[in-house]
Amino acid sequence: MSPIPRRAILKAAAVAGAAAQFSWAVGQGSAQAAAPAGDAPVTVEWLEGGGLGAAPGSTFGVPWPQGAVPAGKGFTLAGADGKAVPVQTWPTAYWPDGSLKWTAHAVGPEAAGIGRFTLTPAAAAGPAPARALTVSQADRRIVVDTGVIRAVISKDGEKLVESVTRNDGGTKIATDGRLVLLRQSDLDDGDQGNAKWERFDGEIGRAVVEQSGPVRAVVRIDGKHRKASRSWLPFCVRLYFYAGAESFRMVHTITYDGDQNKDFIRGLGVRFTVPMRDAAYDRHIRIAGEGKGFLTEAVKGVTGLRRDPGAAVRAAQVEGRKLPDPSTWDQRVTSRLQYIPTWGDYTLAQLSADGFALRKRTKPGHGWIPAGGGGRANGFAYVGGVSGGFSFGLRDFWEKHPAQLDIRGAAGDAAEVTLWLWSPEAQPMDLRFYHDGMGQDTYPEQLEGLNITYEDHEPGFGTPYGIARTSELMFWANAATPGADALVAQAAAVRTPPQLAAAPEHLARAKVFGGLFAPVDRSTAAKARIEDQLDFLFRYYKDQVEQRRWYGFWDYGDIMHTYDEDRHQWRYDVGGYAWDNSELSPDLWLWYAYLRSGRADVFRFAEAMTRHTGEVDVYHLGRWAGLGTRHGVQHFADSAKQQRISTAVYRRPYYFLTADERVGDLMHDLVDSDETFLVLDPIRKIRTEPYEPDRHALSIGFGTDWSGLAAAWLTEWERRGPKAAKAEARLRSTMETIAAQPNGFVQGTGLYDLDTGRFAVADKPVVGVSHLSAMFGLVEMCAELIDLIDMPKFKDAWLDYCRYFNATKAEQAARYGSHFGTLLLFQGHSRQDAYAAAQLDDDKLAARAWQKFYGSDGYTTAMKWEKTPLEGPVVLEPGYEHLWISTNTTALFGLAAIQNLALIGDRMPG
Repeated sequence: MSPIPRRAILKAAAVAGAAAQFSWAVGQGSAQAAAPAGDAPVTVEWLEGGGLGAAPGSTFGVPWPQGAVPAGKGFTLAGADGKAVPVQTWPTAYWPDGSLKWTAHAVGPEAAGIGRFTLTPAAAAGPAPARALTVSQADRRIVVDTGVIRAVISKDGEKLVESVTRNDGGTKIATDGRLVLLRQSDLDDGDQGNAKWERFDGEIGRAVVEQSGPVRAVVRIDGKHRKASRSWLPFCVRLYFYAGAESFRMVHTITYDGDQNKDFIRGLGVRFTVPMRDAAYDRHIRIAGEGKGFLTEAVKGVTGLRRDPGAAVRAAQVEGRKLPDPSTWDQRVTSRLQYIPTWGDYTLAQLSADGFALRKRTKPGHGWIPAGGGGRANGFAYVGGVSGGFSFGLRDFWEKHPAQLDIRGAAGDAAEVTLWLWSPEAQPMDLRFYHDGMGQDTYPEQLEGLNITYEDHEPGFGTPYGIARTSELMFWANAATPGADALVAQAAAVRTPPQLAAAPEHLARAKVFGGLFAPVDRSTAAKARIEDQLDFLFRYYKDQVEQRRWYGFWDYGDIMHTYDEDRHQWRYDVGGYAWDNSELSPDLWLWYAYLRSGRADVFRFAEAMTRHTGEVDVYHLGRWAGLGTRHGVQHFADSAKQQRISTAVYRRPYYFLTADERVGDLMHDLVDSDETFLVLDPIRKIRTEPYEPDRHALSIGFGTDWSGLAAAWLTEWERRGPKAAKAEARLRSTMETIAAQPNGFVQGTGLYDLDTGRFAVADKPVVGVSHLSAMFGLVEMCAELIDLIDMPKFKDAWLDYCRYFNATKAEQAARYGSHFGTLLLFQGHSRQDAYAAAQLDDDKLAARAWQKFYGSDGYTTAMKWEKTPLEGPVVLEPGYEHLWISTNTTALFGLAAIQNLALIGDRMPG
């Protein structure tokens, strides 16, 4: 096979680099204008049931049935008492007829204390926030005023947030919000430590306002970390503000563009300066431990002394209140205050998922004193005093270890706080490839390696260049030191940001995501049995995350692929059997499981997976931008870089349920990913005929390849993004030319023209079916597209594929001239039988769907749904196992069960 020309690589990289660098927001700005009354109201509730708590606000998405709510419609939101709550609304997707498909809604602190809301399409806009949110721009600055705090944001330089000031008194609570990066150029392997660090500071390239109220404002800041002439590690930071809030949220993304052999990240953080105005004994440190635990101290403590200042003084300091005038204290204390140490520096380091250590010192140049420790810290702290202070927290603190919180200089005029996303006290971030290639220099050798370790290796492909990671942070500008209950509430908001959601009944009624799910139904013994099995599988993976410690900055959110029953361990170190990287769509299984159940624990599990798989498993820069990496020991290790991993189909549910801008960016960036087929041929190692990518004749599969492209095009089209016209045209032209193939989907692949967006129609029929083709979102994409686009020939082609995959070889041969060969994954494909049965009202197909579901492969009726306890010495940590469970089978069983129940649940065998 001919190598890929360098010119093709450079051309595709240029195309990828020309994609939009800054996100767009449909309907940004003010809430929708009033419109005539529309569809029935929808009830939305908090996922965890705890209300808004101390969070600044919440944003949520709601779908609407096609034709129910006209574009431009207004919305009102009311609590259980019928009182209207200020809400900001914007559309996130439209149906083809122009009606609203998904809307996003933002609420601020005025939603606090309300547990349930009613969202109603309305003729009149709801009330304005009691405290107006304003956004203004001047002199290279953006100023956001929530009515309670005022944030000044830079458009250039190194200070992302110049200041955060409270409006009541004009007190500056924080200044100089900035990004910090520590790099070292080599690693200390052995017992000699010579590695040197250097610091880079985040430098703003551009700052834009994406939303400006009335309830929610969003500012996006993009740039790179710079030192002298070198600028690297691109960042994207979004700041979220809500009307009436004293806090704000940050979503922070970095994309790795260094040399894995030279650019070792030693520390990665977000830093603020906090002015300290109060007497040292009126300055307070609060650092969260586990649960509701806190370290509660003052910079200069007056408790536990040999002389007692008085009970009232001691109580006030512990509670964070201003102390009485020192003249009222016992003068044996007052006269000796200068001899009480001031503790200005604190560090909490979480270097593993299971342990944190807390220490403090008086000032640099002096020794550290242990101040406690524990298992899993919440990642939250406060520094300040009775005249005001700064609370700050990092979400998933211990799950994405190594993390760290620093407070420095609290005894001086200003404290410096740093939230370390990667702790400088940990080992440097090492992204080097994990083996030397072992002589796999040619395709035949690499295929032999695939046949033993299941790893598809290729020199130069195991690179982290272009992978990304997103972190979430929250900050409060407090008027005074918060009380214990307020601090607990703030820490809880960091750990689990409150999320509003519509009920499964409404989600199903709107018929979004192909209408392939229905609310959980235990009305019969057969249905209840499947529900129990689905619950078992979710619980198993949730428990395995904990038991096997699937945590860490780059790893959290993913699960493992296959189990090693001999070692009683997942195959974390065996080639392609290790991290799952979305293989066979566990992301979809989890999201459909949430959509039908409304369970908060399922939502949070799926949320973590979406944050991981969309960032870490996908390239966002470089020649493979737009492609994801197949499963492996490292998330970027395998040489198979494909659409099936980067596909937007895995991100769509989270985006539409939350309106998360970062995930929206990820999907938008994939619109032009058809250009990647110029750079990399997905099946280059197994081709039997010469092939060189040609812009007008690119070999693209109708399964895992096209489904990924179609998901990005559909999302752009229904969001009415900047490339919506192109996306719609690509959808229609590829659907039309797939349907026109002699064997439709069974043809397998076609030659695609990048300029016309069409497949060439083959001159002879070919059978090119793989058991993987439909298992990475194709089922779900086709169901959505058939509902949205009236194209009978496409529908017929898809129904044929659905009907014949699980047919007998004789039936396949009679229809297509030859059978499909030796296939697998019949249980996963039973949902295609179910779809065709529902579309054609075919009882025989429904019966076959259930037969393939219960008795073909996968988890059949022979499955033992039980747990086998494990303990030492055969395992590192006690727990349990189930030897029959694998992630491939789990994902397909879960999707088949959910979709079969929704489509043909009324035709189940007894």
